[in-house]
Amino acid sequence: MTNFLMFLINGIAVGCGFALVGSGLVAVYRITGVVNFAQGMFAVVAALTATSLLGLGIWHGPAEILAITVAGCVGLLTGLVALGKPGTPALTALLVTLAVGFLAYAVEVLIWGDHPRSMPGLEGRTVLLGVPLQRQYLLVIAITLIVFVVLSLLFSRTYTGKALTACADNPYAARVIGINVRRMGFLAFALGGTLGGVAGVLIAPLRPISFDSDIALIVGGFAAAIFGGLTRPSLALLGGVLLGITEVMIRAYGNASYATLGSLVFLITIMIWQAARRPTMHKEAA
Repeated sequence: MTNFLMFLINGIAVGCGFALVGSGLVAVYRITGVVNFAQGMFAVVAALTATSLLGLGIWHGPAEILAITVAGCVGLLTGLVALGKPGTPALTALLVTLAVGFLAYAVEVLIWGDHPRSMPGLEGRTVLLGVPLQRQYLLVIAITLIVFVVLSLLFSRTYTGKALTACADNPYAARVIGINVRRMGFLAFALGGTLGGVAGVLIAPLRPISFDSDIALIVGGFAAAIFGGLTRPSLALLGGVLLGITEVMIRAYGNASYATLGSLVFLITIMIWQAARRPTMHKEAA
């Protein structure tokens, strides 16, 4: 029972990373209607940047904050490339994000090489209800909860958040009342990059990160975002946690090589479930 609870907490922590990546996808899709395939790249850039900054002797905390800032700037640049031309269709912008993700491979290998990198996190264990837990896992869960609370407050209590929500609900009406929808799209990409960066610096102490780690991250993040219908961050958090628990349980009680397969099965199942729900929702709306 103790091992099961330990694996359960580990799964929740891993799932929180997926949820953060998924929330970035949700933020961009809600505002711009674009599925950002470069979202996993933001996490990789932040994680690799943090390892370099720590290697230069910068303290923990400042190094992670700088790495997240770099990821946010990369997100903004991706948004400028994808949405820079007024009237760019969502499909074109999606293809641009895919191209940016592939281009990032070359840049990351040029800067950091192709070997996986990791960095130290919180050391030691603590005992919670008789279950020994690594402190880094608890830190990941705590910071993820704080991030989602801040996101909720941002969208519900601030003018910028309400402007972003207005753009998501009705871009035409938002434009009529003077909101610059295109600028809100750039801000959404920067927010997506920041959320991806938070995921990257939290995951790096748990598993080595290399230039191609974005594939596993984007699959997990996409599954979480699909669980939330690409529009609801809170459900994306739940989807990410369920996926993380599934992956860790497969590694613990099954075959570790089937963990990615389990993630894909989870993703396909959620997509079929969402496809089955949407016609029903449209009928109810009509």
